[in-house]
Amino acid sequence: MTNSVLVVEDDMDIATLIQVNLAELGLEMDHHADGKSGLDAALNHSYSLVLLDVMLPSLGGLDICRQLREQKPEQAILMLTAKNSETDRVLGLELGADDYMTKPFSIRELQARVRAQIRKVNLLKEAHQQQQSPSDTIECGAIKIVKQTRKVLHDNQPIDLTATEFDLLFHLMRHPNQVFSRAQLLESVWGYQHCGYEHTVNSHINRLRSKIEKDATQPEYVQTVWGVGYKFNKQQG
Repeated sequence: MTNSVLVVEDDMDIATLIQVNLAELGLEMDHHADGKSGLDAALNHSYSLVLLDVMLPSLGGLDICRQLREQKPEQAILMLTAKNSETDRVLGLELGADDYMTKPFSIRELQARVRAQIRKVNLLKEAHQQQQSPSDTIECGAIKIVKQTRKVLHDNQPIDLTATEFDLLFHLMRHPNQVFSRAQLLESVWGYQHCGYEHTVNSHINRLRSKIEKDATQPEYVQTVWGVGYKFNKQQG
């Protein structure tokens, strides 16, 4: 299975560094240095992953992220943000990015993050080619999740989740009423554990609640255990 990555980055030194290290992973790469051409490429071509800088000429990375998530819900997006720009990181995640890294970043960490996202994408592609099996289904209250086909239903109506949102929900539903810390969820769902990336979990929990809860401010399913983490409440239906 050939995987390709779109890199939208206006710093040519960083873009070249990324290209060299993605090639080590056997990945093909397209590069665009401005936002408008990067968005056009992302919308009109099929990429396993979009690596997206926040600060770009002509169109910012946050706007690209928002438009991509609206038009291509399953597109994997990894954002690159400035080290001191917490607002951009939070906004990027709330707009639909699957993950983010801060500059300057470790090449080995970048490769690990890219591998993790590519793995999710390939699982999603395989699921689309398979048929549903009853043994792959978990039901709780009004929510039904099917691992093999990676489908989620709420009151028998399909819900569009990103690959990472699906993995997060499946992990929580597979362990009902078990409380997970943010660090544990990072390791189990994203495939890494690094201090300072708790925003990734928080934002995905918020997005997940907005899609599956009747009232995201008073969640019935994905609940916060204050001072510890999150759990999926099985006392439904």
